Amino acid sequence: MRFDLVTLMPAMFDALTKEGVVARAIGRQLAQIELWNPRDYTRDVHRTVDDRPYGGGPGMVMKYQPLQQAIESALSASPQAKVVYMSPQGVGFDQQRAQTVVENRQPLLLIAGRYEGVDERIIERYVDEEWSIGDYVLSGGELAAMVVLDAVIRLIPGALGDADSAQQDSFMDGLLDCPHYTRPEQIDGMSVPLVLQGGNHDAIRRWRLQQALKRTRERRPDLLQDRQMTVEEEKLLAEIIAASGDAEQTQEQ
Repeated sequence: MRFDLVTLMPAMFDALTKEGVVARAIGRQLAQIELWNPRDYTRDVHRTVDDRPYGGGPGMVMKYQPLQQAIESALSASPQAKVVYMSPQGVGFDQQRAQTVVENRQPLLLIAGRYEGVDERIIERYVDEEWSIGDYVLSGGELAAMVVLDAVIRLIPGALGDADSAQQDSFMDGLLDCPHYTRPEQIDGMSVPLVLQGGNHDAIRRWRLQQALKRTRERRPDLLQDRQMTVEEEKLLAEIIAASGDAEQTQEQ
């Protein structure tokens, strides 16, 4: 898959492209990342990419012309790309959106803004969607773009060493992940659950599902509100609620 990024700080992406899962995916030619710097399209000696906002106010705004030419160059290289502006005003980026990107196989062109944002006419003319990674403000869109890239690229078949790893992540089936353990079995008086030490794969699967439901209920109950429960999930959740009620009664006594 191809990914293009319009950014004033291309060196920041070295952290993503030179190590880890994304770097391996690039090495395996599963992902291609191209960077486009608006400063390369400026016309003055100072390579100016920002100016004061109309109407006054603090901060600066990214200028139209350098951004336009950077975007046009990227679209010339990847004409089918979906153009996304990383913005706290955008729709929430989540696991489902990452999966959809991979399933559609449509190239992405991400625009990382700086300062107070970009000239609104860039958004009106070029941007297909605005995405946000959370209700907070960053110094620029680069970190948000890296989050999106990492979340998407790790889902590309072959990007992870174990084909099942991504399928067992939190949110992949709408639930938080279950607890995980490794060797040794005993550490400082804490033991690995006995069910995981046995060879009963169905019992292990059931335990993991129950733990995922339990964690989701405790930490992200909103994820369960609209979930279409299977018969097994309803039974496991009822057991969790019953056990929780017993624990609360014991504490009250």
